Amino acid sequence: MQNLLAFLSQHFHWLLFLILEAVSAVMLFSYNSYQASVWVSSANAVVGGIYQVHSSITHFFSLSQRNEELTTRNLYLEHELERLRTKYAEVTGDTTEAQRRELEQLSQFELIPAKVVSNTLTPSGLITIDKGSADGVKTDMGVASGNGLVGVVYLVGPHYSVVIPALNNHSRISCSIRGRSYFGYLTWDGKDPSFAYIEDVPRHAKFRKGDWIETSGYSSIFPRGVSVGQIEKIYNSRDGLSYKLLIHLATDFACLRDVCVINDTSLAERMRLEQAANDSLALTKSM
Repeated sequence: MQNLLAFLSQHFHWLLFLILEAVSAVMLFSYNSYQASVWVSSANAVVGGIYQVHSSITHFFSLSQRNEELTTRNLYLEHELERLRTKYAEVTGDTTEAQRRELEQLSQFELIPAKVVSNTLTPSGLITIDKGSADGVKTDMGVASGNGLVGVVYLVGPHYSVVIPALNNHSRISCSIRGRSYFGYLTWDGKDPSFAYIEDVPRHAKFRKGDWIETSGYSSIFPRGVSVGQIEKIYNSRDGLSYKLLIHLATDFACLRDVCVINDTSLAERMRLEQAANDSLALTKSM
């Protein structure tokens, strides 16, 4: 105790100096808007840099798991593609037509790779990616991972973009049952990020547990066929007029790192035609 008192008495002037400096700094940033804005901007830059470093470190240590998942997924897709090619060749007798159709379909899309730098798993959570308008990203573009659906681009800056994920209470993405024409809307209850629901599936729809859910292609955001998940359980809706499907999501949102923004090059033409049709109908009704 005596040693502590001796230390304090010996260095009292330095301690007083530090206390007064701290009090001055608090008063400066609390009562002066310009200094406060400079402090907030500097703090945000530092925090953003820390998030970027943290994301890079966690991304590095998860590369092994990501590679295993992507390898498994690629093997599955290659197997599925070869099966469809064989089936198509058996039906048509043409072994090259399927490849020509694949190339024609793929030419309509440009994939913009990006990395997730911020991800919040809450009902109102958002995802931030490291690509923006300088990289060709625009609002209302679809976003997917190597495993499946992620979300929709909401805000775009020069070098970063904010994405509304499928796990958001404002998200309602049109989905369909693979191989069938029945569709519904993807929603999340804000609980387990591994599961979501498909609502408003018609009562006459035929499906079973384990069937795959994919994007329907009915919206102007996602092409048809982006994997969403598999049916886990089947419920009746509250009014009993439709089904509500619990699905196990294909995308692991808890450790999401690499994504692709989907730029549908045919979307502009499609939207122009739809807008022209709507304008024509509106003009006809007004006459």
